[in-house]
Amino acid sequence: MKPLFSQETPSLFALSLSGRSALALPKLDVPETPLPKSLLREELPLPELDEVSVVRHFTQLSQKNYSIDGQFYPLGSCTMKYNPKINEAAAQLRGFTHAHPLLPPAQSQGSLKLMYQLQEVLKELTGFTGFSLQPAAGAQGELAGMLMIRAYHRDRGDTQRKRILVPDSAHGTNPATCTMAGFTVETIASDPRGAVDLAALKAACTGKNAETLAGLMITNPGTLGLFEPEIQEILWSIHDAGGLVYGDGANFNALMGIIKPADMDFDVMHLNLHKSFSTPHGGGGPGAGAVGAGPRLAEYLPGPQITRQGDAYTFTTPPHSIGRMKGFYGNFSVLVRAYTYLRLLGKEGIRRVAEYAVLNANYLRSLLKAAYPTPFGADRPCMHEFVASPNLGKGITTLDIAKRLIDYGFHPPTIYFPLIVKEALMIEPTETESKETLDAFAAALMAIAEEAKTQPELLKAAPHNTPVGRLDETEAARKPILRVRACP
Repeated sequence: MKPLFSQETPSLFALSLSGRSALALPKLDVPETPLPKSLLREELPLPELDEVSVVRHFTQLSQKNYSIDGQFYPLGSCTMKYNPKINEAAAQLRGFTHAHPLLPPAQSQGSLKLMYQLQEVLKELTGFTGFSLQPAAGAQGELAGMLMIRAYHRDRGDTQRKRILVPDSAHGTNPATCTMAGFTVETIASDPRGAVDLAALKAACTGKNAETLAGLMITNPGTLGLFEPEIQEILWSIHDAGGLVYGDGANFNALMGIIKPADMDFDVMHLNLHKSFSTPHGGGGPGAGAVGAGPRLAEYLPGPQITRQGDAYTFTTPPHSIGRMKGFYGNFSVLVRAYTYLRLLGKEGIRRVAEYAVLNANYLRSLLKAAYPTPFGADRPCMHEFVASPNLGKGITTLDIAKRLIDYGFHPPTIYFPLIVKEALMIEPTETESKETLDAFAAALMAIAEEAKTQPELLKAAPHNTPVGRLDETEAARKPILRVRACP
């Protein structure tokens, strides 16, 4: 006999019974008017349910969602760290949530002061001359930086400078951003150590190539989780050729409080406030891609910026600003969370975040190296993340490993990125996970490696413990089912 109740969410249509209602509306005190026929869809019958059934249905659906509050979330290059609840409480203060973005500065002094102080903290962390909180996401921060580089060259009459060098391990948004900004992308290969091939880079920015070079777009540490050993010489080579350097700040979690990008001579960089500084992210938002710039590009930053005049705060725009990147002044609630996070930790706390992130990644890599070796940088410490290239035999793929991890209760790491690593498994434990969690995660991966030897079919059919089994992901992406269907 099938149990009356189970962990599976029953169909709303199966629970429907004519006459049931989730609420009782007050008696009409105006004449009743039928709804326009354009609002009604007779082919879409709506279930009739009591309130408790509706609440239980959506609560159970929410519990099927995977979140950092429930379990380990080791997505490489995404910094899915735990988000302290005090940040959420600060972002929900009435003085912030009820502040209309079009209020004049005189009525927004508290909000403006927070934004100004956040700019100052970010300047201290990075060493940059100026900051803009405008961009709504990391990709938009990238676009802002590339538009600033374009404007810089244009103002100097260097309109022939169209080439941007991008390492082959770069985030996918990097070449796309360059193209959107009107540049042409030239890929620079990695050397056997996983670093930028210095000889190839120098060849691309010397001689006649120097005349057309606009700059370099680079992440440090790179997406292999390795610090660029020749970063200073790389940046000097670009500057000697008349180019500028954009730093993708997606991996700033490994550096903050330890080294300042401006001290390495980066010209412009975005920081993902929704990753490095704790706002939950995923599913498209919310985000904030604050952009900082050194003396060469500070006057091109997006406006408005927040400036202090005596005891008051107001908006100003840099003299050669590329203009606004979005409406209003950025994703304000994300800025509140980032500010709270930074003030809570302080200078020493921020440094410990980076140190623990690097420690956790190296510890986890050491536990897994027997079955999940790293093809690049195995002879030196990784930074906050590492990229393994498993070869478990029996035709087992990284996708099989990822799907089987779900049965063990873990969200899979990033897979098949960067593209230069065969069967890539990209893992970032972040600083917020305990040794016990890392041990359990490593034990699950090592158990999967053993299963690959004795029960490969178990991996190929995974996951087994989810409401839906393995999907045809190509078909699901091309032909998604976006609405509830009534039971036949």
